[in-house]
Amino acid sequence: MAVLQAVNRHNGLRASEVAKLAGVPRPTAYRLLETLEGLGFLVRGPSEDWRPTLQTKSLSSGFRDEDWVAQIAVPQMVKLGRQLLWPLDLVIFRNFRMEIRESTHNISPFSVDHGMVGRGLPVLETAGGRAYLAYLPDDEQRHVLQGLRAELGDAKVDYHDDGPLDFILERTRRLGLGFRIRGFNERTMSISAPIMALDRPVACITMIWIGSAMKFEEAIRTHGEALKAAAGLIAGELARLTAENSAS
Repeated sequence: MAVLQAVNRHNGLRASEVAKLAGVPRPTAYRLLETLEGLGFLVRGPSEDWRPTLQTKSLSSGFRDEDWVAQIAVPQMVKLGRQLLWPLDLVIFRNFRMEIRESTHNISPFSVDHGMVGRGLPVLETAGGRAYLAYLPDDEQRHVLQGLRAELGDAKVDYHDDGPLDFILERTRRLGLGFRIRGFNERTMSISAPIMALDRPVACITMIWIGSAMKFEEAIRTHGEALKAAAGLIAGELARLTAENSAS
């Protein structure tokens, strides 16, 4: 129980950290982690970090779709990352930032950044933020934009290196993908697919690549559909597990 509590309270711990928090030797912690994984209470991430599953979260109230989607997304991200090779990030909206919840930077041969999990990114300057914003219901979108205007001012909300915000959001909906060609990080470009639940995005899965290695149109043509398909699979699994939890 101490091991389970440690992981549940500090989502994303390594075995050595669990051992210290639970007050047990590292070999014991590792055996217990594997046992809890086998019982369905924990899942091991691509960085050898341990996270609680839906089964653990169902032991208490108050868990959210954002908590569920990270667990469901990891296997799909690893599979897709090995296919596309470029790194992938799973981002969620939190406190008017896009927070990176999971990443395959550590297993990508073309990774441009490491240690990304937990980092907050600007909503309007990133592909994930634009995908999230474009697919929000109108009332939620207005609320988010109102908060961003209060923080940044109208000019930084309405105009960007990739064009006016209205144009960016309209093109995002047309492509089915958020995008970033210029700005924020001049070395890279990115595209992002929303993961939908009950007609609203709960997270987005983003592919990042070095701009000099692949043109934007080529990335859309060769990788866009695979990214959208992975987001759809994650959304479908999320819907299934949500329904099962509601029925139990």
